[in-house]
Amino acid sequence: MSEKIETGSIFTGKVTGIQPYGAFVALDDKTQGLVHISEITHGFVKDINDHLKVGDEVKVKILSVDEEANKIGLSIRATEESPVQALRPKKPRKRQAAAAIISETEEQQGFNTLKEKLQEWIDQSQNEDLIKR
Repeated sequence: MSEKIETGSIFTGKVTGIQPYGAFVALDDKTQGLVHISEITHGFVKDINDHLKVGDEVKVKILSVDEEANKIGLSIRATEESPVQALRPKKPRKRQAAAAIISETEEQQGFNTLKEKLQEWIDQSQNEDLIKR
């Protein structure tokens, strides 16, 4: 690999091959890298062939250089300006207070502590035992 190829550098290269997972781009006569499908453009890419073809000249940014494995990770997307999304400023939602109307039965079935419910359960248990006899 060439000494001048460093992470963050921008090159113009030529697409030499296309696979379902990405496109191979030659940076010079001896050096080639891969633009992963997720780095082709901003947004979702279903088919790389809709965006690139062999022989296209593309501007790429070096994302990673692995000299041991002799691999270079490239990105076309990193050289392009992100599309501006025209979003209206969101207004904060106002929450309306729910009217709390609690009947006596709901009040008895609410979230009570075990200490509060213990005597009630003991009484119920004793009443059921009397019924069964």
